[in-house]
Amino acid sequence: MKTTAASWTTSRTIGLLALGATLAGPVRAELSAEQLAKMAQNPIGNLISLPLQDNVNFNVGPETGTQNVLNIQPVIPIELNADWNLITRTIIPVISQPGFAPGQDRSNGLGDIQFTAFLSPANPSGLIWGVGAIAQLPTNSNDRLGNDRWGLGPSFVALHLDKGDPWVYGALVNNLWSVGSGDDPSYNNFLLQPFLNYNFPDGLYLTSSPIITADWKADSDDRWTVPLGGGVGKIFHLGRLPVNTQIQAFYNVVTPDDGPDWTLRLQVNSCFRSDFLKSPADIKALWPFNPLVDLGEPATTAAAPTTSPTSVATASIPPLSRTCLDPT
Repeated sequence: MKTTAASWTTSRTIGLLALGATLAGPVRAELSAEQLAKMAQNPIGNLISLPLQDNVNFNVGPETGTQNVLNIQPVIPIELNADWNLITRTIIPVISQPGFAPGQDRSNGLGDIQFTAFLSPANPSGLIWGVGAIAQLPTNSNDRLGNDRWGLGPSFVALHLDKGDPWVYGALVNNLWSVGSGDDPSYNNFLLQPFLNYNFPDGLYLTSSPIITADWKADSDDRWTVPLGGGVGKIFHLGRLPVNTQIQAFYNVVTPDDGPDWTLRLQVNSCFRSDFLKSPADIKALWPFNPLVDLGEPATTAAAPTTSPTSVATASIPPLSRTCLDPT
């Protein structure tokens, strides 16, 4: 299963990098490394990006194993008119889950897919914002990697980004409620992801984007995950293709009984021009490079004790950018 997931990810990544080399030329010519970095930290922009984010969670479950969640997160903006953009983001988690009981084997496979659509002003002044909905699809390939119920809820993002100011900061928030019936328990999950970045002129930046989650159906002393930490990022180019790389580490000052103590997050994010995407037909023309096309619209929630892959996945949600989107 791990081999299949890895080969699938590799083939899609190679295809997107090849496509990006053709589409991304003007981006590099028009924007400095610092401008690219700041836009990669903006969750509401009009460029296509393919963030690959790997989350390594340490000391998960009663057996204190290591969990790995690779989030494949295509972001596709659609220009509705001169005033409004619709920014779509899909999170496809590929999970390696340790056993939670003595002798239980590791589970590897696909988790629950999440899909978010933000409506955002095309030419914002002052505060940059986006409002929309998040959905969760019960796409897990193993009962231990997700929940068999669909999920729906609101999502909102807002940030500050000014020309000449090295600081970019804001927050993303959503809440997912399970809908319909299923064999798995119903869920009510909250996520808050504040992000704070300081940018240097050469495209290097300091960053912190912890993912704070709450399981409202859990006991009060087993409800919250609150990480503390941060890291560093850097914008560079592969030929004409802008690439955003990032590493962060977090210690969970509050965590459920079976939640991880530490998380290491590694991310690489390629960016593409979006001015050729004007309609759903144009998006479909990108297939097989666009994993969103065959999945439809809705999206994801995951299930696994305490540190659910869903929480980790959503935590990977990247701020969309005008040049590159960065799942901080």
